[in-house]
Amino acid sequence: MFLGQFICSFDSQNRLVLPASLGGQLKAGGYVTQGFDRNLLVLSAGAFEQVYRQIMSVSLTDPLGRLLLRLILGTASELELDDSGGLKLPDYLKGFAGLERNAVVVGQGDYLEIWSPGMWSKQELEIQDADSNSQRFASLNLTTRANPAH
Repeated sequence: MFLGQFICSFDSQNRLVLPASLGGQLKAGGYVTQGFDRNLLVLSAGAFEQVYRQIMSVSLTDPLGRLLLRLILGTASELELDDSGGLKLPDYLKGFAGLERNAVVVGQGDYLEIWSPGMWSKQELEIQDADSNSQRFASLNLTTRANPAH
């Protein structure tokens, strides 16, 4: 499971150096693709396969479905992770996310997000808005109990 936030740097060979705890989880392979919020998504091979199956169930006659295919599959690249945890990102994905020297890597359970520090700062402001959060998430039924009492 991918959890937490990490500030990572690109090395002299233009690879994003991930913490060992994250890189180890990706040793079996994975994919990186354009995210929905000017960020990148990094998925294990299994998680990407699940997303792939769901996307491929969308009708090709649906314009929104075709757009989703282009967004996820058309920008996807198989991970290139070296033994030291360096992740080589395609230039077109780095450019999309505005990545230069550093990146913020954020665990999202089944996948990772990679953000430019500036875009992540904006995201953090939204996440940390406690007053708005209580209203935003009020309709979600989040519980710590398997069978909450009614």
